[in-house]
Amino acid sequence: MEKGKIVALEDRIPKLKEQRRRKANRRLVLLLILFFTMIVVVAYSQSPLSHVKIITVKGNEVYSDAELIKMSGISTNTNIWKVSKSDTASKLQQLSEIKKAEIKIHWPNTIQIQVKEHKRVAYLKQDTNYFPIMENGKILKDRKTEIIPVNSPILFEFKEGKVLNQMVKELEILPSEILNSISEIHYSPKKTDQYHISLFMNDGFEVSATLRSFSEKMVHYPSIISQLDPNKKGIIDLEVGSYFKAFEPEVEEKEVEKDKGEG
Repeated sequence: MEKGKIVALEDRIPKLKEQRRRKANRRLVLLLILFFTMIVVVAYSQSPLSHVKIITVKGNEVYSDAELIKMSGISTNTNIWKVSKSDTASKLQQLSEIKKAEIKIHWPNTIQIQVKEHKRVAYLKQDTNYFPIMENGKILKDRKTEIIPVNSPILFEFKEGKVLNQMVKELEILPSEILNSISEIHYSPKKTDQYHISLFMNDGFEVSATLRSFSEKMVHYPSIISQLDPNKKGIIDLEVGSYFKAFEPEVEEKEVEKDKGEG
């Protein structure tokens, strides 16, 4: 019995040695693969092959691709491993018209810049220049133009601050058809109302209003002018009620209804 057991154990020794040899070989192969992979990665990261080759820009209208790429600090000499998505996005969001920026890395060597720009709500007129006013209430002094903007109200005498912020907020609420009917908006504060504004409409009427209720009352503008003689221009007062006063020398004042059918 003991002799038989000894023979059986001796028979297993070559098999155990073979299994150990195979395991050692597998470990050696894995170590070699890992070693050469590390060498390839290090060599790639230090070589021109790891440099950015393609930079794409999406979502931009105001800024050119070249402007955004320059501001990002990324070029074809930039190592793609050294690109910080958060730092690059922060740089782009410092631009006055960039609301949000996102950086995506597409391996092996492509960078995508995705931006969302602030919307231009109106323009501020100063001398012969027009300055864009953004949805966040900022006036872009570095984006002036002498070309008269189309389809955007032109503001006069406004400055950055709570009044302009309220003006922008009210304009964003208005339906596009009413917004497009406004030619000029003048900030004309009174002793009794620091939020008073005067509007000049494309159809020749003027509007006297307060920012405290501007969008709420201005939505009724189409209904109001439908009750008036289009050949008899004047001022529509929306401060308290809704009144119309014809320009001089004609003297006419009457209350107008906000909506047809109101008594």
